[in-house]
Amino acid sequence: MSTAPIYLDYNATTPVDPAVLDAMLPFLRGEFGNPSSAHGLGSHAHDAVEAARAEVAALIGAAPDEIVFTSGGTEASNIAIRGAVRIDDSRRAVVTSTIEHPATEACCAFLEGEGHKVARVVARTDGLIDAARIAAAISNKTALATIIHAQNEIGTIQPLREIAAAARRHGALVHVDAAQSVGKIAVNVKELGADLLSIAGHKLYAPKGVGVLYIRRGIALPPLLLGAGQERGRRPGTENVPYIVALGEACRIAGAMVERESKRLSTLAGDLFAALKREISGIILVGHPTQRLPNTLNILFPNASGRKVLEKCSRVIASTGSACHADSEEPSAILTALGIAHDQALGAVRLSLGRGTTKEDVSDAAADLAAAWRSILAAPAVAAE
Repeated sequence: MSTAPIYLDYNATTPVDPAVLDAMLPFLRGEFGNPSSAHGLGSHAHDAVEAARAEVAALIGAAPDEIVFTSGGTEASNIAIRGAVRIDDSRRAVVTSTIEHPATEACCAFLEGEGHKVARVVARTDGLIDAARIAAAISNKTALATIIHAQNEIGTIQPLREIAAAARRHGALVHVDAAQSVGKIAVNVKELGADLLSIAGHKLYAPKGVGVLYIRRGIALPPLLLGAGQERGRRPGTENVPYIVALGEACRIAGAMVERESKRLSTLAGDLFAALKREISGIILVGHPTQRLPNTLNILFPNASGRKVLEKCSRVIASTGSACHADSEEPSAILTALGIAHDQALGAVRLSLGRGTTKEDVSDAAADLAAAWRSILAAPAVAAE
């Protein structure tokens, strides 16, 4: 068995694809122009930004003029959520869920502090959000329904088409946090019914610090920042040309391989969970068994802390959803929101696979995780001796 680390934290961040790095490097060297400048260097930069915009649009079934570049998914979601409630003064309410990413939940909490009404719909125990519950929470005062497409911890893919249809019947806009889904599965804004959609570049093999907000044509979304007229005034500030070029290339690559890679990762993830079930009696998969990202497993180790399991692993690099404070450990708020008991939720480990994951990695990771779990269960007996 190799001793090299096995990276299974692709939902946290991805490495920059070599082709993406090659695409961006010229714009960190000789092609350093400002896209707003009228001279040749500026024109080259402008053209590169627009080419990247077209690649992003093509990946999600949008038009290029519906793509706004941001510093990442968090900024994109802030612009969408905080802007949507300012479009119509008669609509100042928001509907969301109890299993959103902090970028969404923090925005909703901020709006509550400003006097807006926020309704949080409880997800089902399998991690799905019921469209009927969303519809019941919406009124003629609702500006926006903001829902995560694929939950970042458990991988459950939400029925966005049904949720969007329910929101639209009440005249509410729909914002989709697609940071975890774009690049992993096919995403089409029209099929989803999205009015607004957030993308984070570092989740699909582009660098950290670049993202996108899709704004459906015809929506006059107020900007969060004020300045010059870049991005048609929707996100002012000199464009981060190298990173925008990188994101465009990452989207081009993703579009060419998403179907094939999705099938490969689904097979590997299935093999990984099957191997863990053979080794660990009572291990549990969190979330819907089929409506989930192909690369994501959130598993509960029985009678052991997931954090301690990973600490005992010699090779596996992965995440838990728990928060550690001094001598205490708290479980993921997402898991407890699904009704998972406190002690059981502490056993969670998220294993997320990516382009670098191989069959050998899966086999070795299962062995490493199982050995770590067994060593934790054996520890009290050793101490008693």
